[in-house]
This record gives sequence, structure tokens and C-alpha cells, in this order.
Amino acid sequence: LKMSWFWLYLPLHLLMETYLCHSIKAPTTSSQQSFKTGLFNFYHSLILADGKETTIHLLKDIPKRYYFVLEESRVLAPFSITVTPCDVPIEWSILVYKSPPGKATSGDHDTQEVSKSQKPSSMVSTIFNYRGNSVETYMGMSSHSALYLLEFLSTERDTHITVYLTTDTTSGHLYPELPMDPRIDVIGIGHTTVTLTWKHSPSVLQHRESIQYCLLVNEKHNYKSLCAAETAIRSSGMKLPPTLALSLSPYLLEPQQVMILSNSELSIINKVSSGEVRQVCMGTKNTYTVPNLSPSTQYYFDVFIVNLLTNASAAYTGTFARTLEEPEPKVTELKDGKVIHVVLDGKKQKFYSLQYQARYKKIHFTFQLCQGQIQVHITRNGKTVASENLSGLRYFSLKGKLLDTYLVQLRSTEESNSSVKVQASPHFHKPLFPLLPESLKIKSFSKLRTCRSVTIAWLGTQEESKYCVYRKRIEEDQIWRELQSADRCSGPESRHKSEKVLCKYFYDLNLQRAVTTETIKGLEAGTLYLFDVYLFGPSGIPVRYHSKVVKTRKKC
Repeated sequence: LKMSWFWLYLPLHLLMETYLCHSIKAPTTSSQQSFKTGLFNFYHSLILADGKETTIHLLKDIPKRYYFVLEESRVLAPFSITVTPCDVPIEWSILVYKSPPGKATSGDHDTQEVSKSQKPSSMVSTIFNYRGNSVETYMGMSSHSALYLLEFLSTERDTHITVYLTTDTTSGHLYPELPMDPRIDVIGIGHTTVTLTWKHSPSVLQHRESIQYCLLVNEKHNYKSLCAAETAIRSSGMKLPPTLALSLSPYLLEPQQVMILSNSELSIINKVSSGEVRQVCMGTKNTYTVPNLSPSTQYYFDVFIVNLLTNASAAYTGTFARTLEEPEPKVTELKDGKVIHVVLDGKKQKFYSLQYQARYKKIHFTFQLCQGQIQVHITRNGKTVASENLSGLRYFSLKGKLLDTYLVQLRSTEESNSSVKVQASPHFHKPLFPLLPESLKIKSFSKLRTCRSVTIAWLGTQEESKYCVYRKRIEEDQIWRELQSADRCSGPESRHKSEKVLCKYFYDLNLQRAVTTETIKGLEAGTLYLFDVYLFGPSGIPVRYHSKVVKTRKKC
């Protein structure tokens, strides 16, 4: 069964005249109306290519028609049409305009009459119609000369589909083959992992080098085709490379995409408003463990078998699974006035929990951020009373009832480790930290810099306290590391004795005048120095001011 290329290149009105004059008897009265309708449809149709996947864009409520022609054949020959909706459900149908079986007897065709005892044969018939968003394939057989009309309609919104027509069903398949059982089996579920397996595609056994499996993971729903999955991701406000199989080139990645290479597997993680969409292509392996999932979350898994040479794909039947709930975190008891030093693993991004039972109505929580960035969340009897990102030293004064239970949860917001000191105590308890000034910044005076000295200043308080100044010579390439990695909870005991400059006491009841300056001498010209000031209160626990880098003048 072959396409007639002579017919395909004729103008449509000549094609219809030629086809009708030579192949079809004049329509009877009963079929005239359907014939006229079909003729109108053909005049507004496009030719559907044979052996090629065609992308068709549909506007809402506006039908689109394509046709193809089949020649007469002595034997029944097959053809197939595969339609893949790429978004919303569509309606599509196949109509056939067929010449009656048998040839006319000798004589004038115009004068030949159909026997009154015979029913007039219909010139047009609908042989298939479908509504939905699944991939559907129509397999047909024909031995007669015929015109086929395909009509597509989207009633929900503008969309696009792909259509594949082939009259050569013996030379192979455009789409990879699915196994007899195309289901995905969930064989393992953990708190952050799900293990999947599926039966091998026959195409993998025949064309191992050009076929691979690709997995799509999302938190919304399953997709019936790779085309539909890509459309959904794009509609989330993200640009996506043309096909999943070819989307693994780093230069194609968008800012909201992350690519991971691990054990010869390529993954792309897309950050979208509806959650995380993860794409993984794993070659011809048919078992895969999806890592780094969130606990107690439902995920949907779709496996596509992709032909790397044609970009055509076929979808396994999707599945879903819910990860296990995260076990209750270990809770550490906070005792009145006791300081706990907590180190948080940034890679695991887990909460560290502290519990405190109030023996008084007023409670005072103190947090001193030592390294990194930390989020703190405080609940009282299950209700949130405070939540924020910590910066430096932070106090929370809370008022409740006797025997209220407070739960403090801490989490690093960086990938590197973070640490913090925590204290809970009654409101009237002796404070852990000294009274702090309005700002912990150190100021330097550019005009007072010389080749051998630097003048710095810092704020004090109304409470007499001890201040110690330390200096450290550094290089240009050490500045960022020194400022970022500094442990703000460490005291002077961690410093070398040679770095100590001086210690002094001061205070002023008038906060406007609670400022002190110090000129550090004996420095080298054109050299960078890191200056630190430590404040000591009654408890002896120091508070470190923000480090200051100053460079002495090169020439004086």
C-alpha cells in the first residue's frame, strides 16, 4: 500500500476532480450532503506526511484537518496513525472517502444506473474517533483507493500534538517498543529514597546503543507522554530543551536548573512553582533508586524509553509512592542557665531539637551564632511563638504559664556546617552574655592611618566591662576566608599571644558618649591587618565584635 505522489502534488481542487472522476461514482441523493461536507473539509485540509512525525498546533475550538491518499491494492495492506496529545485532552477522528468495490461494466458511466433494489453505498464514513489525552494508535487495512481525512479539535485551550502516519509497517518502528507488561514496580521505599524497576523494552535488546531509559519525578501527577511532561514543565514558567534525551547538555541549562553527574548518570533538577521536577537518564539499566527525596512526600514516577537517533519516545505506565515519615528527631533537654553548643550539618539540612519545660512564667532564650547561617523555630505547647534566621547574638523573652513546654528547632541554611550556643533561663536569671552596645561594628579612621599605625573605635555600654584588642597580619587572598570562617563564639584563648594588643575597661552612663578609640602602633607599612575586639561581661563569656580589615599606608 503506497502513497500516490502524483496525487499529492496536484492542487487540491484538481486532486478532488481527478479522484472523483476516475474512482468514484456520482453520489446518490442520500449521500450528496455528506459528500458536499467532505468536499468542503478537503478544500480546507493539509497533506499529512508519510513516515514522519508531524507537530500540529491547535487553537481552541478551531478544528484542523489533514488528509492522505491511498492507492488501490490487490491485497489488504496495513497502515497506522499515532496521535500524541502534548497537554490537554483533544478530540480527533478519521473519515474515509472510498470508491465502491468492483469496477464499472462496459458502457457509458454517465448513463449507467444503480439498481433500485441496491442500497446506494455511502461515500464517506467515520472509521475512528477518540477524546482524551492518551497516546492512541489506529491500525487500518485497505485495498481500495481512498482519501482519508483526520480532524483534530481542542476545546479547552490552545495546545499542540504530534501525529505519525506510516504505510510501511515492515521496516521498523519510529517509536521504541514497550514490553507486554509496561508497568513500573516500586520495590523499595525509604525516608528519602524510592527504588523502581521495570521490564526491558524489546528495542533495548535490538538497538542498545541508540536506546536509553529516562525517568521523570515530580510531586503533581503522572504524564502519559514525554511531550506532555515537557509542556507541563514549560508552562510552569521554565524553558526546557527540546527532548529529555538531549536536555543533558550543560550549555542548555536554565538558571533554575541544576545538573548532577553521578556514577555515569545525568540528572537535571528543575525548580518550579509546583515543586521539584527531576529528570534522570540512566542508559539501559531497568532498576533505579531515586535519591534525595523529602520524607513523607508523595512522588509520581514516569519512565520513558527514548530513541536517541529519532528523539521518539514511548511511555511506561506511570506509578507513584509516598516516602516514609522522618523519624522523630532526638530531643535534647535544656536546663536553666546551662549553655549548649550545637553544631549543625549543612548537607543533611535536618532540624536539631531542644526541649525546655518552664518553671517560671517568663523565659529568656539566648542564641549566639558562632559560624554559618542558622534558622531558629520556637514553639510553646505546639504553637509557634518565634521563627527567624539568626544573626550574631539574639535574645527572645517569652511569657507563658508554669510548666509550658518549649521546643527549639535549629537548622543550618547553608551547605557548610553551622554552629550556635543556646541558653534558656528564667527571666530574672543572671545573664549569660554582657550588656551589648547598639552595634558590634569596629570603625577605622582613614585620615588617621599612617605607615606605622591605625586608629580604630567601637561602641561601649552603660555597664563597666572589659575590652581586649587583637591584631593579625594577613594577605589579600586571605581576607574572604578569614571573615567567613571566623568562629564568632571563640574567645581570646584561641588566639596566639603575640596577636594581643591590649585590654581596657570603660563605660559611660550617657550612651551618646559610650565610644572608645585606640591607636595601634608598631605596624608595617603597606600591610593588611585583621583587628578583633572582645567584650567580657560578669559571666566571663566573651562577645566578639565584627572583624575589621585595615591596610596601613604605603608611603608617609
